[in-house]
Amino acid sequence: MKKVMAVALISAPLLAGCAGMSDTQQRTLTGGAGGAAGGAIIGALAGNAAMGAAIGGVAGVAGGYLFDQHKKSEESAYRKGYQDGQKK
Repeated sequence: MKKVMAVALISAPLLAGCAGMSDTQQRTLTGGAGGAAGGAIIGALAGNAAMGAAIGGVAGVAGGYLFDQHKKSEESAYRKGYQDGQKK
């Protein structure tokens, strides 16, 4: 349980330090930190918090990046629709 708390304490400042980052960087970091924390908890229950954190972190980074790409696609479609509406 101490390992889980250590990962949580390390992850919290990372999330707070997102002020000067792009949206992509923020979403990727947030996904990685959340994945690492969740993986550490699951790993601690299974007997290896470090391995769980590593796997969860990688999965979280990938998920955060994919989520960012989805949000950018949505935003682009919205802007295009708005611009097309202004032309009429």
